[in-house]
Amino acid sequence: MLSAFVRAFKTPDLRKKILFTLGIMALFRLGSHIPAPGIDYELVQQCQEAATASQNSVLGFANLFSGGALLQLSVFALGIMPYITAAIITQLLTVVIPRFEALKKEGQAGQTKMTQYTRYLTVGLAVLQSSTLVTFARNPENLFGGACASVMPDESWYIIVVMVLTMTAGTCLIMWLGELITERGIGNGMSLLIFTAIAAGFPGSLLAIQQQSWGTFALVMTLGLVVITLVVFVEQCQRRIPVQYAKRMIGRRQYGGTSTYIPLKLNMANVIPIIFASSILTLPTLIAGFNRNDDGTSPGWAVWVENNLGIAASGSSWIYMVLYSALIIFFTFFYVSVTFNPVDVADNMKKYGGFIPGIRAGRPTAEYLEFVISRITTVGAIYLAALALLPLIALGTLSVSQDFPFGGASILIVVGVGLQTVKQIESQLQQHDYEGFLR
Repeated sequence: MLSAFVRAFKTPDLRKKILFTLGIMALFRLGSHIPAPGIDYELVQQCQEAATASQNSVLGFANLFSGGALLQLSVFALGIMPYITAAIITQLLTVVIPRFEALKKEGQAGQTKMTQYTRYLTVGLAVLQSSTLVTFARNPENLFGGACASVMPDESWYIIVVMVLTMTAGTCLIMWLGELITERGIGNGMSLLIFTAIAAGFPGSLLAIQQQSWGTFALVMTLGLVVITLVVFVEQCQRRIPVQYAKRMIGRRQYGGTSTYIPLKLNMANVIPIIFASSILTLPTLIAGFNRNDDGTSPGWAVWVENNLGIAASGSSWIYMVLYSALIIFFTFFYVSVTFNPVDVADNMKKYGGFIPGIRAGRPTAEYLEFVISRITTVGAIYLAALALLPLIALGTLSVSQDFPFGGASILIVVGVGLQTVKQIESQLQQHDYEGFLR
């Protein structure tokens, strides 16, 4: 891997792309520290130090994907989350809306149209989420805890509108930066920005663990290496289903007669089930935080929700762990069933003269693919649930608070994006060498 990066920097075209990508990533991190209009930066820092917001806030998961910008109330506070949500919704709507399903089958032109719809939905979600975040900023005790009284010196309607527009514009700017990386840089732009946001929190988390004790730090680092190795192994696992294409004579030319395979990843759903499950479990706590009695106390049901489903209780509540695991397993099967249709795959194979050796074309092929997918998805769902529970188990056994960085969505995204980017660098290096040879 190191040799690939050295060779890439020796290649002028690749060096320019890598430096451009690193520059966009640095600009993204810079915007995460610029406070939004109407926010007092010093008050925000005082509230974070007093209330340890990243540990107790119901917005901790969204704060992870924004690289800490959410709880900084910066211009990039929403991060890439509105775009992720819009992309997932658009992808799921292809099953419900025939128009979207038709666009999906139109190739590049249809994909361009779907991307445009995703952008429009991203702007709408950004307006909604920024309005919610401004509501939290006006009542900072729900965001940082009871120790925080105010972070907005001026709460006039003009300042609120400017804040909403600024955060929405920040999301649009991030979306544009991600597309610039995809077009002119290395790797997938959106994925790399998420990678940057998550990786930015690793040094602080490791430093907080080291300050507790060197023994705990060494144990966490050892466990982290084991988890990274396991994730790399699983993400590379594939079930390759062989496909044979029959020979066909068209005129004097012979077509077909080749062998290929259908690569089915063990983790086909990637990190989507963890995002869905975390978002759903956040809603009860969010609702409970807004329901208080006149004397400032919480009703009985809200107290139960905080004690069993709250972020602070996630490492000790078996109810939270069971619900979290069940939701991840459910959404894994749901997402795979939406994104992979065995009937369509079998029909396309039959249309072009392809068949699986030993399996008849048509319905038997679809049934075989469905059988294989169900077995693969079962293992993948258990793997995702175990990976998501790892930080919660560490919270209860290692007493590392919410600082454990090697688990859940964070490590899955970091490792996955890292592998994808390295593969793209290596493929471009091979292409460059071939071009040089042909010259």
